[in-house]
Amino acid sequence: MLRVEDIHTYYGDSYVLQGISMEVGEAAVIGLLGRNGMGKTTFIRSVVGSIRPRRGRMFFREEEITHKRSFEISRMGISLVPQGRQVFPSLNVTENLTVVARRESGGWTLEKIFEFFPPLRQRARHPGNRLSGGEQQMLAIGRSLMTNPSLLLMDEPTEGLSPLFVQTVGQIIRRLQESGIAILLVEQNLRFAVNHADHIHILSRGRIVHSSSPNDLDQNHEIKHRYLGV
Repeated sequence: MLRVEDIHTYYGDSYVLQGISMEVGEAAVIGLLGRNGMGKTTFIRSVVGSIRPRRGRMFFREEEITHKRSFEISRMGISLVPQGRQVFPSLNVTENLTVVARRESGGWTLEKIFEFFPPLRQRARHPGNRLSGGEQQMLAIGRSLMTNPSLLLMDEPTEGLSPLFVQTVGQIIRRLQESGIAILLVEQNLRFAVNHADHIHILSRGRIVHSSSPNDLDQNHEIKHRYLGV
């Protein structure tokens, strides 16, 4: 589905991504782990077109997206759940969801989102900034689903959440995968990624330094200590 080939991305003169290659298959959950400042969010922004790699190529469903603009990439079926949720604070829950809606036959509708996230139905008229952190995360995920993606990029979805809502996010990921949506899961929470990803990459100083199954990573104490501080 998504194929990234040797991308190199800069912020000004700062060389951030130094040759990243990765694939995300149909309905797969791929974890990308790493400490702060290692390039995880830069990678996400490169994929969605917020910044463009200086070298390398990216493909989605065999079509090159390296030089496409963000709205073009979104229309192809890639959607971002951003770090920090970034809901629209002055809009209520219904408005947050419908403002990005893309009407397609068989796609996600407001009613389908409310069925998937019952707490949002109860908060339909509440402003986005009056929701709990967990409810805001549901809203951020629901908003992304309203664009009818086949690939969801989730940037630190468990950040700042209570243990109960972390479990809820895990259940959401499994249900989305079962529905056929692929997920690139960017996380610092090792245990969460091990429990929910099919395959995991570790990013350090702009490079992939380890790739393995979740079980193999969980048993590799040297790698966990060196690159994740566990």
